[in-house]
Amino acid sequence: MSFVYRLTRHPIPFDTDRGGEALALFPDTDAVLHPLLAGAGGCSPYLMGLMQREKTWLADALAGDPDAALQAEYARLREIPWDQMADELRRGKRRVALLTALADLGGVYSLEQVTGALTEFSYLATDLAMKAALAHEIRRKKLPGMTDQDLETGCGMVALAMGKMGAGELNYSSDIDLICVFDEERYAPEDYHDARASLIRATRKMAATLNDLTGEGYVFRTDLRLRPDPSVTPVCLSMEAAERYYESEGRTWERAAHIKAHPCAGDLEAGARYLKRLTPFIWRKHLDFAAIQDAHDMRLRIRDHKGLGGAFSLPGHNMKLGRGGIREIEFFTQTRQIIAGGRDPDLRSRETVPGLRALVAKDWVPEAAAELLITRYRDFREVEHRLQMINDAQTHSLPTSDEGFQRLACFMGESDVEAFKSRLSADLQEVHDLTESFFAPDGVKANSGPELSETEEEILSRWPGYPALRTSRAQEIFARVRPEILSRMQKAADPAEALTQFDGFLAGLPAGVQLFSLFEANPQLIDLLVDICATAPALAKYLSKNAKVLDAVIGGSFFKSWPGAEVMFTDLSTALAEQDDYEAQLDLARRLMQEWHFRIGVHHLRGLISASEAGREYADLAEALVRALWPLVVAEFTRKHGTPPGAEQGGGATVLAMGSLGAQALNARSDLDLLVIYDAKDVEESTGNAQGKRALATRPYYARLTQAFITALTAPMAEGRLYEVDMRLRPSGRSGPVATSIDAFESYQRDEAWTWEHMALTRARVIAGNEELGARLEGFRGDLIRNHATDSQILQDVADMRQRLADAFPPGRGWNLKRGPGALQDIELLAQLLALAGQSDARDTESQIRAGQVLLQDSEVDDLIKARSLNWDLRMAERLLTPGALDEDEIGEGGRNFLVNACKSVGIDALKSQMETHKSRVAAIFDRVLTGTGQLPQK
Repeated sequence: MSFVYRLTRHPIPFDTDRGGEALALFPDTDAVLHPLLAGAGGCSPYLMGLMQREKTWLADALAGDPDAALQAEYARLREIPWDQMADELRRGKRRVALLTALADLGGVYSLEQVTGALTEFSYLATDLAMKAALAHEIRRKKLPGMTDQDLETGCGMVALAMGKMGAGELNYSSDIDLICVFDEERYAPEDYHDARASLIRATRKMAATLNDLTGEGYVFRTDLRLRPDPSVTPVCLSMEAAERYYESEGRTWERAAHIKAHPCAGDLEAGARYLKRLTPFIWRKHLDFAAIQDAHDMRLRIRDHKGLGGAFSLPGHNMKLGRGGIREIEFFTQTRQIIAGGRDPDLRSRETVPGLRALVAKDWVPEAAAELLITRYRDFREVEHRLQMINDAQTHSLPTSDEGFQRLACFMGESDVEAFKSRLSADLQEVHDLTESFFAPDGVKANSGPELSETEEEILSRWPGYPALRTSRAQEIFARVRPEILSRMQKAADPAEALTQFDGFLAGLPAGVQLFSLFEANPQLIDLLVDICATAPALAKYLSKNAKVLDAVIGGSFFKSWPGAEVMFTDLSTALAEQDDYEAQLDLARRLMQEWHFRIGVHHLRGLISASEAGREYADLAEALVRALWPLVVAEFTRKHGTPPGAEQGGGATVLAMGSLGAQALNARSDLDLLVIYDAKDVEESTGNAQGKRALATRPYYARLTQAFITALTAPMAEGRLYEVDMRLRPSGRSGPVATSIDAFESYQRDEAWTWEHMALTRARVIAGNEELGARLEGFRGDLIRNHATDSQILQDVADMRQRLADAFPPGRGWNLKRGPGALQDIELLAQLLALAGQSDARDTESQIRAGQVLLQDSEVDDLIKARSLNWDLRMAERLLTPGALDEDEIGEGGRNFLVNACKSVGIDALKSQMETHKSRVAAIFDRVLTGTGQLPQK
């Protein structure tokens, strides 16, 4: 048989007479069930009463499987006529509660099975009560346009299960929290008010069916007050009205409540769509540490309201709301879900235990802490269930008398009452200590902090006027974190300089509550911020405009190894595919780019990666974004203007990376040099005529597609922009079309292109689009380079171009790392010339230098590579440290230290001298090559 009574530790029933009476009710029952029936009957007058009322039904149920018995009862209820539903639901509730309790006591059901069975019945009861009420309205012809066939979908009405019901975690005496809404689009505009009035009546009738106490008892105490603004709104609202409320006025506790929301009755599909539309309200895009304070305040209000804020005492202690109780564990879980669930859908569990396990898997909660909370949660729920079984009381409070504790201990299978009480006290305190440290961590007092100079005090005096501190809540949180910020600032190489940069960071913040809450919950971020302010003012300024990128630091993987372009592309594509519309995809791409871009900068700043590695990672990021966005842009453009010409014949377009992106070496401020090449396969126009638009001819089609792609990358949106895009390397430069056919491109490169355009092609690389066309382009590029003429005219062309660049961009202030004789631009120009001379496919600068040894002396190869390495290290640092030219007097002590360490030099003066020496050597080598004193290879 399915019932196996496993509570072998169960003592003699508390009330032996009543226990014996329970056994007498079922004389033919298998002897293995006798301790179970005696224990339940002796300890719980409530269960004893149910056994007496449902003797015949229970005798049959005990002879079989409890799951099958429950499903048979559900099937019976579904066949009940609507006018008999109220009484039959009460009878069904008795049976489900009784059989579930016995399966619980007998060890047949786990906690999840117990709460699942009770919740499953609540869903069914709510659905049947709703449909019975709606059927009444339909019979009275009060629900416009609805017939009995519409009952299956609740006539557009849906009940959302909230709280424990929504999570599938009901207890034996739970009330149920419902929010009732209806899909206004199911009704004609002229019928809206009549339909609304009818659905309000149906909701009230449904609640009465479930809630009212009759001779048969009640089904569930039903609470409809979780709806928006319940003091002024009706019991059933339109979805549109509810959405407007949450968008404009929704509060943190309502967000937390909706974590567990689940459509349970009526139009389930409409309910699911409605909750999906509420996703931005429930789950914020960015980490929401301000929710911690909101949750803490809510806990305190609940305690005050229930009078539970005093000293801990086990007698009468509330296992749900009291110190260390069930609600503490639920709040702990839900608050951490709110913090990070917007970024990670895997954390959006409605259930407590799976929610905790998900938080462990994503490194938001230590495994040991989660396992402790899970164990205590299960233990406390069992205590709660036994308390409620005793007399069907809606109680969570422990007994206040010795006799009461003796009965509870007996029902829990505990023979030593004092040991039971002692263990329970310790368990509650353990949970309280763990959760309280999260909600109200010990911190420095707001008025503490280091001694400040008069100048520093003057800086601090400006802070109250900054936008980030305009609200009282922001001021309150900042007052708690300010001492920690100032204390850690003192550890910087130049504290006064760090404070000045932090002042600039704070002044640029548009708001502060979320960020200050983030710092309060994660003090390690303050160290990172101080590090940035003390070393890289430009990065600090970027951070003040994009503070949300700090979310990524908390995610757990921020300091892990770089995943590479391919993994990034796969992850980006997956994330973008989950967005509902094109604009959301573009916004998400911007947010992810900012986070990864910031991560590379921090890794470089902290010496976790070299300048060379940072350059490759910036390029990987840009390539992954271009690859992931290109098909989305094409799909959106196709939807509007039809299938790209030639796509159905195997053609299409491809994106060619030029310049630094082609060479896979970007810096923190690089723009992207791109070309779009297409192959229309002789097709003259687009096909499909999407949305009634006329077909576009091939040339304007690809031109407009390219413009749409540039817009996707460059347009400022809510989350900022991705990159600046430069397309001047296309054939004929600014005067040429933005998209070029493959035939025109090849013809131009063979017959018309200037030497500098062929040099630029040495760095070209296909990164997105049609693979067949990409392979053709790569083959053409290789052939062109390998068969390139190498004569004195090339040297003259390069010399002329070098001179034009020098005339157009004379040396400026600072170190002149990019332009000027021997600077980075000179090195890269020479490297491209060497790649042509060496007929090499190499794209990166170092490989191109090595390929051109035919024009170089052996020592010159090493000199150029060393010069490029140092210049690149300096250029990467410059673009990270300052928005302008590198000037050792302006980057501060922290910046100078970073430069010296990154370049492995002994000091800033030595580093500058070393750079000038390299530039002089590079300029001399370039001059010698251009004079033709080297040996030119022959074609």
